[in-house]
Amino acid sequence: MNELINKDNEWIIHFMGSLNRLLDSFEHLTANYRPTLNGERFFTDKEVSARLKVSRRTLQDYRNEGRIAYIQLGGKILYRESDIERMLADCYRSAYRLTDT
Repeated sequence: MNELINKDNEWIIHFMGSLNRLLDSFEHLTANYRPTLNGERFFTDKEVSARLKVSRRTLQDYRNEGRIAYIQLGGKILYRESDIERMLADCYRSAYRLTDT
């Protein structure tokens, strides 16, 4: 029972692995944290294009066609999260084909 605890101890290896996973999770959260401004989060065109899986040029077309609302500050384009969600909801089409069961 008077076992020496060192870095090769199974319990220590498990504990250090848990700490590493916790640190990775924390780094992921802090890297993706976006503080809100009046309860609203804003995204750049690069972030929106990555999330929607469309090109930045397609986003420009959406802006030109009035499909998506945006904010332009100088040369920077920002999108409100609620506007993105609204555009997706407006474009939603439910399935119309019945499947045989």
